[in-house]
Amino acid sequence: MRLVMDPLGKAADVVEAGALQPWAQVAPAHRPTDYSSLAEDRRHVASPFPCNHRLNKKVVLWVGNIASLNVDAVVNTTNESLNERNPISDGIFARAGPGLLKEIQEEVRECRTGEVRVTQGHNLPARYVIHTVGPKYNIKYQTAAQNTLHSCYRNVLQKACELGVSSIALCVVNSVRRNFPPDEGAHIALRTVRRFLEKHGSSLETVVFAIGNADIGIYEVLLPLYFPRSPQEEQNALWQLPANVGGPDGEPIQPDRQIRIIDNPQHALEDDSGDLSSHFETSLSVGELAFSQMQGDLDQQRLLGERPPTDPLGDLLVKEMHTKERYERLLRRAKTEDLSEVSGIGCLYQSGVDRLGRPVIVFVGKWFRFSEINLDKALLYLIYLLDPLVKGDYAIAYFHTLTSSANHPSFAWLREVYNILPYKYKKNLKAFYIVHPTIWTKMMTWWFTTFMAPAIKQKVHSLPGVEYLYSTMSPEQLEIPAFITEYDMTINGLRYFQPESPT
Repeated sequence: MRLVMDPLGKAADVVEAGALQPWAQVAPAHRPTDYSSLAEDRRHVASPFPCNHRLNKKVVLWVGNIASLNVDAVVNTTNESLNERNPISDGIFARAGPGLLKEIQEEVRECRTGEVRVTQGHNLPARYVIHTVGPKYNIKYQTAAQNTLHSCYRNVLQKACELGVSSIALCVVNSVRRNFPPDEGAHIALRTVRRFLEKHGSSLETVVFAIGNADIGIYEVLLPLYFPRSPQEEQNALWQLPANVGGPDGEPIQPDRQIRIIDNPQHALEDDSGDLSSHFETSLSVGELAFSQMQGDLDQQRLLGERPPTDPLGDLLVKEMHTKERYERLLRRAKTEDLSEVSGIGCLYQSGVDRLGRPVIVFVGKWFRFSEINLDKALLYLIYLLDPLVKGDYAIAYFHTLTSSANHPSFAWLREVYNILPYKYKKNLKAFYIVHPTIWTKMMTWWFTTFMAPAIKQKVHSLPGVEYLYSTMSPEQLEIPAFITEYDMTINGLRYFQPESPT
């Protein structure tokens, strides 16, 4: 297809980087939440990423085809043979023309995971294409995958400086096709870029995060944490940032896995033929130079044959046992106590089954008055209702319709409930639908499933209307208050449908 050209000879759909709105000028999408009452949940005393207007002017968050950007260099995420088919690569190769493919086949040929290769831009608006290969993600090798992804972004930025470019467009290097969690990848990308700009910002004037629709929500939430635009965003980041924000370059660090190089205590011995026992007793005494430095370092204690002060596996088993005992006590109470004051509210009940025969639990947010209800009995009623249902697969439909701040539970209470409920609750939950979500709901859902309940993160789905539930459950099986359907009709219109049940 021949591109339509303007009088200056540029393709009509070329996007000029200088015309994009820098992050410093983007207004917050909503009023920042006040976390001051949650002092115990604060993860940082001071901001690891203070507000910096100079850096914010360099950063751009943009949704679109990276191949259309008129920047000095664009990034392509690919495989080691540089022939992966994905939307980013397909767009770049289609626009660059056959010259790019020929250069790769004849000159570049391959790129190892975590490394970068450079080609000319050919027919692209960009002068260069920096190719990189993201890692495959496996929970057993999580640290390796995170370090490799950091290397991808770090090497891309360093190569850009070597090329002398002033503007670069970064795609999302991590891929769900390689099982990399999108939010973890975004954290690594943002903090790596932030640290690089802090140290080498003079060489780069513009860094565009060219994001697709699937990742824009994540970047909109996380970008204010690493590039806060105001003192309020910087303050809120103390609660929202993960406790581990990486090393000096944004690289992932594992404090309990770091091994410090220390002097061998035998080096201090003047006579190798003497009785070593007395010397080792001295070396092992508290306060001496060599082994006193080992306190709390599990890897070094294992290497030197010492028994760690604690048994992590044993502690975990004890914790699980205590959790189980506590839950069983609560279950016995739930079966004997009068819970009518909670059950009578009607905010939590079973409503039929979905199309796969799984029970559906309905939670009506508007009827849950967090500040007025007896929370102990609310927990007991939750256990009483769900315990017989969660022995098999089940789904939850939460209606956030017309809720107010009085209906929003605290982080502390949500965390307490989540920690009390045993593993079968998380394992057998197959879907958690949030109907009529708001910006607050999306923020809190992301926060909760990222930092408190990652086991259910992939099971949570936000739906703009009731009708979107009908693909998974028949309307006859869904019993909800009239105010929910009335509200839904006012915002979505009369677009309800009743698909036939599967045969």
